[in-house]
Amino acid sequence: MTTSIDYRAVFQALPGMVALLTPELVYADANEDYLRLVGRQRDQVVGRHLIDVFPDNPNDPAASGSRNVQSSLYRVLATGERDAMALQRYDIEDPDRPGEWAERYWSPVNAPVPGPDGKVVLLVHRVEEITELIRARGGPASSRRLLEAELYTRARELQEVNERLRQAHAREREVALALQEAMLPATRQGRSHRAAVRYRPAIGSLNVCGDWYDVVNLVGGNRLGVSVGDVVGHGLAASCVMGQLRSALTAASRVALGPAQALDVLGHYAHVVDGAESATAVTTFIDFDERTIAYSSAGHLPPALVHADGRVEFLDRATDPPLDARPDPRPRIQAATRYAEGATLALYTDGLVERRREDIDTGLARLADALHRHRHAEPEVLADAVLLELLPPGGATDDTALVVVRL
Repeated sequence: MTTSIDYRAVFQALPGMVALLTPELVYADANEDYLRLVGRQRDQVVGRHLIDVFPDNPNDPAASGSRNVQSSLYRVLATGERDAMALQRYDIEDPDRPGEWAERYWSPVNAPVPGPDGKVVLLVHRVEEITELIRARGGPASSRRLLEAELYTRARELQEVNERLRQAHAREREVALALQEAMLPATRQGRSHRAAVRYRPAIGSLNVCGDWYDVVNLVGGNRLGVSVGDVVGHGLAASCVMGQLRSALTAASRVALGPAQALDVLGHYAHVVDGAESATAVTTFIDFDERTIAYSSAGHLPPALVHADGRVEFLDRATDPPLDARPDPRPRIQAATRYAEGATLALYTDGLVERRREDIDTGLARLADALHRHRHAEPEVLADAVLLELLPPGGATDDTALVVVRL
């Protein structure tokens, strides 16, 4: 007889201190042993940032336990691999007696929890409480001082390693962004039409350089092809895959009969490109003489069409699985819609509308509202207004690409 397992109950019953944190280092949950041994209630931990709950002891200039744990968690985010830390002295403030700090010794291990797309969605922070063992072996104060000196030396070594990693990530980010900028087109292809393009990289060194856009004059008539896409992954590898897919779609769009056929070609090409698995793209063919938009989507969010009367329509009647999602690609579907002069078309990537622990429809409604309110602004002004309203003040944790075309 098969019975379902209550994994939340299992998590709470785990022996030892275990906490779950988001990629922003905010506590998502903590088991009973963790809360008991740190002397905190659940509402004093869950929903708060790691450093806010457990800052370094301000009375000890050498205190670095909290910063070391934070650096370890960032390494796990960057590498996707488990990180076992050296022994840490981690003083904890008494919640009932502010200003009084208890000396604690912990042995932490941090591990990633990947989501379906391979990105780290949670961090497991497991702590072994060994304070009593250290005290028992430390004996007199002189022994404890030797132990603290060893801990301090290891902490300094760890900080140096962390700094080298940070510098390496920063260099990779700079190269990747330079490559991204070189490969993404300016609006010169659509110079006969009023169009604005924007690209905003993610904050930090993670999840950067997977988003792309394309604006290309199509052969025959007064037509324009506009596309956006998203490659799974980050860094130089994602930038290289992005460049290959964008160039392939540009070439395909110039000769294809419609956007579905262009994505068919791109899908076959993605099948032989390492790193293109699960990449998404949406492409639109705009005919300014006929005032029609033909579109097709490979697993991407729907373009937003702001009609001249202010109504916002999401073009979602031609959505298929992502590129290279099927071992034997099938012909993709295509749909078309009409518009009146003065309408506006917006294509975007998920960094603009997706937020953790929020339904995607909420983000789409936020986008529709911003486009409606700013619909009379020129594309350049409208694009800046949408980014200002929808992106978090400190920057998004995912790339964002946006293309706005006045029809």
